[in-house]
Amino acid sequence: MGFREAYKKHVEERAALGVPPLPLTAEQTVEVIEFIKTGEYVEEMLDLLENRVSPGVDDAAYVKAAFLNEVASEEHHVAAIPAEKAVQMLGTMLGGYNVKPMIDALTSKNVKVVAAAIEALSKTLLVYDAFNDVEELHKKGVTAASEVLTSWANADWFTHKPKLAEKITVTVFKVPGETNTDDLSPASEAFTRSDIPLHANSMLAAKMQDPIGTINKLKELGHPVAYVGDVVGTGSSRKSGINSVQWHMGEDIPGVPNKRTGGVILGSTIAPIFFATAEDSGALPLELDVSKMEMGDVIDIYPYKGEAYKNGECIATFKLNPNTITDEVRAGGRIPLIIGRGLTTKARSVLGMGSADIFLTADQPADTGKGYTLAQKMVGKACGIDGVRPGMYCEPQMSTVGSQDTTGPMTRDEIKELAALGFNADFVLQSFCHTAAYPKPSDVKMHHTLPDFIANRSGVALRPGDGVIHSWLNRMVLPDTVGTGADSHTRFPIGISFPGGSGIVAFAAVTGSMPLTMPESVLVRFKGEMQPGITLRDLVNAIPHQAIKEGLLTVEKKGKKNIFAGRILEIEGLPELKAEQAFELSDASAERSAAACTVRLNKEPVIEYLKSNITLLNSMIDAGYEDHRTLARRIVKMEEWLEKPELMEPDTDAEYAAVIEIDLNEITEPILACPNDPDDVATLSEILADPKRPHNIDEVFVGSCMTNIGHYRALGEVLKGEGAVPTRLWVCPPTKMDEKQLSDEGYYALFGAAGARTEVPGCSLCMGNQARVADNATVFSTSTRNFDNRLGKGAQVYLGSAELAAVCSLLGKIPTKEEYLTLTKKIEGKEDDIYKYLNFNLIKDYKLN
Repeated sequence: MGFREAYKKHVEERAALGVPPLPLTAEQTVEVIEFIKTGEYVEEMLDLLENRVSPGVDDAAYVKAAFLNEVASEEHHVAAIPAEKAVQMLGTMLGGYNVKPMIDALTSKNVKVVAAAIEALSKTLLVYDAFNDVEELHKKGVTAASEVLTSWANADWFTHKPKLAEKITVTVFKVPGETNTDDLSPASEAFTRSDIPLHANSMLAAKMQDPIGTINKLKELGHPVAYVGDVVGTGSSRKSGINSVQWHMGEDIPGVPNKRTGGVILGSTIAPIFFATAEDSGALPLELDVSKMEMGDVIDIYPYKGEAYKNGECIATFKLNPNTITDEVRAGGRIPLIIGRGLTTKARSVLGMGSADIFLTADQPADTGKGYTLAQKMVGKACGIDGVRPGMYCEPQMSTVGSQDTTGPMTRDEIKELAALGFNADFVLQSFCHTAAYPKPSDVKMHHTLPDFIANRSGVALRPGDGVIHSWLNRMVLPDTVGTGADSHTRFPIGISFPGGSGIVAFAAVTGSMPLTMPESVLVRFKGEMQPGITLRDLVNAIPHQAIKEGLLTVEKKGKKNIFAGRILEIEGLPELKAEQAFELSDASAERSAAACTVRLNKEPVIEYLKSNITLLNSMIDAGYEDHRTLARRIVKMEEWLEKPELMEPDTDAEYAAVIEIDLNEITEPILACPNDPDDVATLSEILADPKRPHNIDEVFVGSCMTNIGHYRALGEVLKGEGAVPTRLWVCPPTKMDEKQLSDEGYYALFGAAGARTEVPGCSLCMGNQARVADNATVFSTSTRNFDNRLGKGAQVYLGSAELAAVCSLLGKIPTKEEYLTLTKKIEGKEDDIYKYLNFNLIKDYKLN
């Protein structure tokens, strides 16, 4: 079958799914070019070449740019493409392989080519080091190069785009209550996320009847459709959620197939990571009262006035946040705005021009003269200053960046669009923890191709079966530094991380920095002594429990209160925790919708952790992990810190949005998150006293990034000698190192005797994209969140400790406090051996298997 026939079949197959064809591959692009060269089906093939090749440093873009360079340089004459037209087409490719041909065209003898090159380069932002080539031509007196620099200096790339309109009329598509990112981007369809149109078909499929059909009917009213909800975008940091919203409600991007920008998102509350991802993507997110908006309403939004009208009546007011958001929308997103502003500043410097007054400047808070919190000092260090006040816009250096596999293909595509062939962030890690256990064919392909893509850019790639990204990435973090990751649970136990969508993660990896408007902090201070039977997971749930008592958090979504949302959760009062334990606290800040988290530790557990981690990183180099130079560089930096171990401390007069004190003496029984909301927390006694809550347990899952090796030993000790449990018990350690040690210590024999189903180290049930619990099961889980349908269709899920999980698996029900304390007495006296963490430096001749 020839190319045209095969491609037509592909178009028809995709049309049957309601989506456009995939972008052309490099091989298909070669076929298209051959048709153009021979003059066959020229109009059809030109359309494909112009509109169906991904930009940046995609393989197909390389083929396209090479061909157009031949035409632009007049080495090859093609009747259908004049030389200047070839340059115009190069100008739509964003950056990367197209930049050198356009710069070469500045010195062409063909005046039309030169004019086209000036116009094309003036609108191209992703030039990176090629800026120096334009500067050199300018210094040599090449007028065209000077014109390009002048255009960059005047920000023509920005000013030629229309401003955000004074009035925006939209039709309301309202999803009442809470929309989480599982609703917008179901985990069960994670393997399609990089195929934006196809993945968008699954948006809200489990939430409502015919959502896509409803959107299409609303479009018939003639206005853009706006996404509206009471609480929008809680949960994961999935750019795929924004991608889906924009696919159905946004605008096409010329020259970028199968991706859209723009769109309006309205919410009484918009989750902070989701809000930032919308900013990055060119959408307009607005927080305002949506209680008077209903499905199908036509709303007039006046963004500069901060007012929304229905039928001539003002039904809500709002404030643009950040104040620069109108520039972000105009530029096509926060990321292109940052890159473009940097290019304009650089060009103005070369030309000896002063600062530009073209762009809005971020509102900066007044200096209160007070001290800084721990988080404010960490971010300040990453910005080269003492501290950063809440509300201050900054761009901290990213020392550590993480990417996991269900977002990795999207991050890869974003890196390609950023035209990047290398990383400027000091350490970038890619994992395969979400797809290793039950890989689909697309996952297997990704397992083989993504590692080289990351390693070739100086990143480090883990291997399928290694385990959960966070359990690895935490071991690669430097104290008191800043990082990010395309997973909302990228929350370091030392240092601080601000997770984001795949776009901002790609930007951070490529540029080594990220945009941040510094959030306020909430201090959680523990005091007193831990009581018998109480675990760290109970302290995790004690935070929302106390906040509810103090009126700082509500479970109800309408008019929701959440003191933690969008703020930094700073935890102190437990300074002797091991780093692995501290991560239980920081990890769960994602469920609080916090922007980030710090845990104040003493030096000793941090020193112990880094010594162990240096051994692990050395063993990774010996085992052939790449990029070995990046691993070696991180080892050196850890060793340098250990030579002079100092940790930042908050100032005594630091200011917080709220201070919550939790008395450990008052926590005398386990605290659980109840079905199906991580904010809906209650003690064992409160649950058993409530007949509306399920009490029998069908399945138990012990796994996820919230666990460490101590939890599995505790599970095994409780199960020892009890025989097969009446529940379906899932056991999945977070890393292959934990798995080996537990096996060596005989715990896998105990799991087997209990009838447990053991899983490949990784995420397993936690995300729900691989194995699933039975429909409508009641589940006790140690995993991170328990949104509807996440672990299984109709599942009712409790979240709590591994110790309580063991008891639930034995009894097949939520135990009484007395039953729990009785059955966990098996742990008493063995705590030092059970809760002993993996210190690789203390294992003789340790090698990573």
